Amino acid sequence: MSTLKPLLANHHEYCDSLFAKAEEAANEEDWDACETRMTAFADALEAHFAVEETILFPAFEAATGMAGGPTSVMRGEHTQMRELVAAIRAATSSRNADDFFGSCETLVIFMEQHNRKEEGILYPMCDDRIPDTAAMAEDLGQRLGVTT
Repeated sequence: MSTLKPLLANHHEYCDSLFAKAEEAANEEDWDACETRMTAFADALEAHFAVEETILFPAFEAATGMAGGPTSVMRGEHTQMRELVAAIRAATSSRNADDFFGSCETLVIFMEQHNRKEEGILYPMCDDRIPDTAAMAEDLGQRLGVTT
């Protein structure tokens, strides 16, 4: 039974929607709203990364013995996305539309590729290999503020 994938994939969509709202505000040159929305997006994205890095990935590694495999790649990508988010936030603060939209374009492509790998490969592997995924999904859902 798949329990982790739907929860985490839905949270990806939630993060994407927050990011789109920040971009909409920048398109309208409402930099104050953009800044507020970028903060909401960055907070949600960081919460997502935190549950993966501190709970999901260690559980997967313990269940499979694969410490240097897909979770290592995902952690590296999280680092890169954090750097892009920091660049976007800096561009937002300085009201630099060129830097903002350039970094946003890069982040969107990166997130799409990252999410595809997690949703298509890693999350199904987690559902298959981690014991008691229902309890884990409940815990992750509470930490992310979503119901399972």
